[in-house]
Amino acid sequence: MFPDINHIALDRLGKINGSTIPVSVLRTDLIHPVISGNKWFKLRFYLDEAVKQGYKTIGSFGGAYSNHIVALAAAARMNGLSSIGIIRGEADDSPTLQEAREWGMKTIPVSRQSFKVREEIISAFPNTNEIYWVDEGGYGILGAKGASTILSVMDCSGFTHILCACGTGTMAAGLIMSAAEHQNIIGISVLKNNLSLEESIAGLLPVALHKKIKSLHDYHFGGYAKHPKQLIAYMNDFHQRTHIPSDIVYTSKLFYAAEDLIQKGYFEENANVLLIHSGGLQGNRSLSKNTLCF
Repeated sequence: MFPDINHIALDRLGKINGSTIPVSVLRTDLIHPVISGNKWFKLRFYLDEAVKQGYKTIGSFGGAYSNHIVALAAAARMNGLSSIGIIRGEADDSPTLQEAREWGMKTIPVSRQSFKVREEIISAFPNTNEIYWVDEGGYGILGAKGASTILSVMDCSGFTHILCACGTGTMAAGLIMSAAEHQNIIGISVLKNNLSLEESIAGLLPVALHKKIKSLHDYHFGGYAKHPKQLIAYMNDFHQRTHIPSDIVYTSKLFYAAEDLIQKGYFEENANVLLIHSGGLQGNRSLSKNTLCF
């Protein structure tokens, strides 16, 4: 099944906890069970470029529970390409990586220290010139260009504030590219002390749009993929209230942040808030069975 953006839905949550501010969720997670949400949008133009230039193999980087890695493996297969995943850390047996290999990806674990020096990995790789390389998380101009098409799948013109979870900042950059002048894009950082996030976003945007960069850093819950009991309890409660699944890395922190900001009076009274469900529940595979109710 190829990704179908027609499956995307707009779930209107209404006014949360008695607030006067309406909240909606753009369900990009519904387009495909593997190439889920923003992963497809960030990959689409890289894939087009790789095929157009005649590459037979596409390679990228990620962790043992990377949504990007398994999405790339599936998307590569669907586009007739082989795929290679350079995996951070020595572990090579997570359910995510097993699924990536089922899609034909060759996974290569490297030490965390080596993973940081990606240029050396690429340059030392056999036949590297025959491999189309994509940065971790799809970071790059083409990734942001793909993410910029997210807001065009449905009429999102009525929203005043659009919030998304941020890792590399690629999706936030794309949303800023395509947002109307009256719309505020707010990135919720899922990494602790991710002080370079704004710089990473700015690197994908023309200078004229740098003024629209806005990110919040208080909702990481301890750091990337950290999931204290408070967050797990929130994920279960949010699903029971909305029937929307979330993951421990990205979307749970986004949803929590939105509700917390509303309760604290962050938005003006006439605000209309849109949350981008960026899909990808791979991180939840690291949890014990029955930790989540969905």
